[in-house]
Amino acid sequence: MNHERVAGRGARFLLVAASVVVILAGLKAAAGLVLPFLVAVFLALVSLPLLNLLQVWRVPRWAAVGLTLILVICVLFLLIYLLAGSIAGFTADLPVYQARLEAMTRGLVAWVEAHGVKVPREMPEGWLNPGNALELVAGGLRTATSILSNLALVVLTVVFILLEAAGFPDKLRAAFPGGGDSVRLGRIRTEVQRYLGVKFLVGAATGAVLAAVLTILRVDFALLWGVLACVANFIPALGSVLAAVPPILLALVEFGPGRAIAVAIAFMALVSLGNLAETALVGRRLGMSILAVFISLVFWAWLWGPVGMFLAVPLTILLKIVLENTEDLRWVAVMLDAGPRARPSAKAE
Repeated sequence: MNHERVAGRGARFLLVAASVVVILAGLKAAAGLVLPFLVAVFLALVSLPLLNLLQVWRVPRWAAVGLTLILVICVLFLLIYLLAGSIAGFTADLPVYQARLEAMTRGLVAWVEAHGVKVPREMPEGWLNPGNALELVAGGLRTATSILSNLALVVLTVVFILLEAAGFPDKLRAAFPGGGDSVRLGRIRTEVQRYLGVKFLVGAATGAVLAAVLTILRVDFALLWGVLACVANFIPALGSVLAAVPPILLALVEFGPGRAIAVAIAFMALVSLGNLAETALVGRRLGMSILAVFISLVFWAWLWGPVGMFLAVPLTILLKIVLENTEDLRWVAVMLDAGPRARPSAKAE
């Protein structure tokens, strides 16, 4: 009997593993279709608080959806208009920046060796080339531009999500008349909206201030790095590092170490203020461990490339929120958390 039970568990595990492999292969193959839909879902979730606020002000649903959609479209078109030139200019100037960084790196290696430190010559080519970081950023920007080119699909998806959003609570109550499941799903929806809304507001404020600071410091493509900082804010801990590297390298290439240090200090100050604001608004409940952040970055980047890397932590956070509200898989959410927390009481359920 025990042997049959173990065999049954083994067969179930193999079936689940095979299903996961098939699903991942499908998601990787359908990246061109899935990524615009995911971008639309995130835009809709970020826009829902504005839609709810307009309805609280007694604005009719159709008018509230229309106003919210107009704002989203205006923001998207403004970003595309402002960033198109920056992305094209950065991509065109990339070889120049890489050549300067390579020359600076060779000079640094020669200086280190002149002081008696031996640099291994057998190191793989490119390990000491910081210009590769700029190439990675350029690849991610090109992918993001291709996704935004499907603007019609993104906008239509946002429209339908916003139209359905107002009736979603009623659908939950009708689908789960017992009350417990509908309350749990409603809590998941509220936490997801709150998390994305706070991350977007803090990221937008950080990006705007950073763009202004970089403009004052005369670093090229300041607006581009401000938008990158806003997007990278969705990646806890590691996002600020990823967003800081390109402008610091550009400041180093253009103006020398002093300006690069000034950019780094500005980044650290803005990130610290942003972390304090997020802690005050959502607390530490939605934090993730550094290991979980790193693994999610590697996994989603492998699955969907640079854009998957930027969507990695938001997707993992959403999964974590869902798992926290389930009895059987709450332990997985605890493992993803930044630190151990008390288990929610039954009364809270």
